[in-house]
Amino acid sequence: MILPFLLLASVLQPGASMAPYRQPQLAAGHGLVVLTFAQDKSIYFSYLRDQGRTFSQPTKVAEVAALAAGRHRGPRAVILKDAILISAVVGETVSTAAHAHGLPADGNLTVWRSVDQGKTWSRSGVINDVAGAAREGLHAFTADRNGNVLAAWLDLRAKGTQIFGSRSTDGGLTWSKNISIYVSPDGTVCQCCGPSIATGDSGQIWVMWRNALQGSRDLYITSSRDGAHFEPARKIGLGTWPLNACSIDGGVLAIEGDHVITAWRREGNIFLAEPGKAEIKVGVGKDVAIAHGKKGVYSAWSNGAGLEILAPGASAPVLLSSEGAYVSLVGLPDGNVLAAWETHNSIDTKRVQ
Repeated sequence: MILPFLLLASVLQPGASMAPYRQPQLAAGHGLVVLTFAQDKSIYFSYLRDQGRTFSQPTKVAEVAALAAGRHRGPRAVILKDAILISAVVGETVSTAAHAHGLPADGNLTVWRSVDQGKTWSRSGVINDVAGAAREGLHAFTADRNGNVLAAWLDLRAKGTQIFGSRSTDGGLTWSKNISIYVSPDGTVCQCCGPSIATGDSGQIWVMWRNALQGSRDLYITSSRDGAHFEPARKIGLGTWPLNACSIDGGVLAIEGDHVITAWRREGNIFLAEPGKAEIKVGVGKDVAIAHGKKGVYSAWSNGAGLEILAPGASAPVLLSSEGAYVSLVGLPDGNVLAAWETHNSIDTKRVQ
């Protein structure tokens, strides 16, 4: 049973003979709430209208030769005062390597820009400054309160997978020289778990990723004041996950004011944790998302059969949907939270009060 505080917003459906909509990602800022997602080799954009009840007809941002989408890959959106940016890892050639699953062989982290609230889009440029270094397809994208845009991604420019980042101070038109955020002393971070990035009101930048260190796949975090110099990485939580494999599940990071909260999976359990504090188990599942609403932190995840959501102060999660996957959450201007997820080739959304 879906509880009364979950209100239907809208469903975005492709045509009957069209490829499925995949990997929805929500973003909010400057009074706007937007959604971006992938369909085959195309990137789409939609915005919330009707006082937050329905989404607009999707607009095609770009069609490319090869697009990284699936398992937390796909486009991301950032809303600035005078522009909307969408990022995705794209290339000219689909990889034929084992286990590549359609990833671009020459994948670059690319940005598109709109200055008319998403009606039209232009390709702004490539963030990674070594060609093909972002071909794993996993990245994170955000902006701070001053309009600086920041990106972090799994980088393959050297032996082993590293965490790299870059910054734009002109609304996504140009990007800084790439910064090495973290290099594992064991030679690689987790090779197919996406990073997270977020900024606080004070300007502090936080980046989180799943490490591959001393036989375990735990979450690590670092921070920076200037986007160029990062503090030594710290492990999140007190427990550990001995695992000689990739969980394909990197966790998420969110900040309200300067309060940092992380959400992630260890084995089959979902945890919330603040840096430097013990983790708190909140459920069983994978692919967790979090967002701040007026009541506090909401978290949602896949539980094997469908999706669950945990509201602030609740003792247990409740059903968000009896089916679906890859949920995304975002705080709305009215203080509530919006969820979006894949289901039946479409994207469902619900407002959470």
